[in-house]
Amino acid sequence: MASTSTFFNELVSELSTIYEREEAINIMRMVFREKLGLSRVDIALDESEIDAKSHKLIIKIAEKLMEGQPVQQLLGYTTFYGLELRVNKNVLIPRPETEELVDCIIKENIKENLHILDVGTGSGCIAIVLSKKMNNPIIKAIDISQPALELAQINALSNHADIDFSNLDILKEDNWKKLDCFDIIVSNPPYVLESEKAGMHINVLNHEPHLALFVPDSNPLLYYEKISEMALKHLYKNGKLYFEINTAYGKPVKKILIQKGFKDVVIVKDMNERDRMVKAVL
Repeated sequence: MASTSTFFNELVSELSTIYEREEAINIMRMVFREKLGLSRVDIALDESEIDAKSHKLIIKIAEKLMEGQPVQQLLGYTTFYGLELRVNKNVLIPRPETEELVDCIIKENIKENLHILDVGTGSGCIAIVLSKKMNNPIIKAIDISQPALELAQINALSNHADIDFSNLDILKEDNWKKLDCFDIIVSNPPYVLESEKAGMHINVLNHEPHLALFVPDSNPLLYYEKISEMALKHLYKNGKLYFEINTAYGKPVKKILIQKGFKDVVIVKDMNERDRMVKAVL
């Protein structure tokens, strides 16, 4: 049986065949920390032989990682804006770009008791962070997926966040009458084109819900059109609309919002200087 450090390095080398090496290192560090209680220093310095039980456990996880299953799903949780959230195959794993969207909303809206709608809540990550970090907001979160909503409710409970969750398909206009009016509407809707599948990593393509990811090439702005139209009817005057977007569609989304009568429409870049958010005022 190999030493802990040797075993770790062997697994990193294997995982580097499907991930960049630095990402492979970070993934295996997460696994060793969560499953074996070993820190980065422990891994580097531990020359003792790894025990058979731990070896078997890590090998089983490594096999699933090599199949492309995201480490967050294998561990059962992820960290988003400092909060721990459960994740599974029914929800997207929250991305750093979405943390930037949430951060923007928090910093720009300091009033108390704002009414907020989160469209396509998934794991509940946006709604939960806003509930915890804003000044006593009243939040409703909707999703077409009942399994996603069930997980979001678990996440809200574990983080002591008071959120009203509803199963609702935003593309069906008859459903809009079930909604009240809001000060803020936010959405990170499906925005990956079907034609972009070929360039996606297997950990996303094979293990995250396509319902939450993809839009048809023939109608890439489907959700932005529908949600902005709904927002015209369900935002208070001077209410705000926030979108996360496909980096290729900042200008077209901005154009939609201007045409519908929104003002102060701004494209916001992410940490990598790519168009990633659009915000507007009614």
